[in-house]
Amino acid sequence: MKDSVPRYKVRVTKDHLVFSAAHFITFNGNICERLHGHNWRVAAELTGPLDENGYVFDFIALRDQLQKTVDALDHRVLLPTQHDKIKVREDQNEVEATFEERRWVFPREDCILLPVANTTAELIAHWIGQQLMTVIGSDAASQIESVQIEVEENFGQWAICELPVTRN
Repeated sequence: MKDSVPRYKVRVTKDHLVFSAAHFITFNGNICERLHGHNWRVAAELTGPLDENGYVFDFIALRDQLQKTVDALDHRVLLPTQHDKIKVREDQNEVEATFEERRWVFPREDCILLPVANTTAELIAHWIGQQLMTVIGSDAASQIESVQIEVEENFGQWAICELPVTRN
């Protein structure tokens, strides 16, 4: 019988890892939803071996980094900057978004411009995962193998993105 190596994971989901934000998405080429909002919830799971302390990753550091990211999204309008049909322009005071004949103008401080093609829960989960990867990647001792981010857009509706951690 082959010896099996244990796999370890840490998971953080807290009542305060939530954000309220507005968005709209497009689908089927030319259908654009109306602007609407959700109370989004975020969870993160990291997979990797144990370190010399018996940790996969420090729960507090994971929680705090997620909180920073969630706080940046809270009470904002989420706009995609890489959509081929939604055009987003910003200046010091305003953000203008257009899709075909539709046009929205928001105060600059009310928006977060995300480098995604569409503000779906899946792509928001990916973006949050990338934010977390910058912290994990900056820790040379980290042996994290994967990061999984879950974003609940509506009660019981989760999008999940798992990102492998690559080393240079």
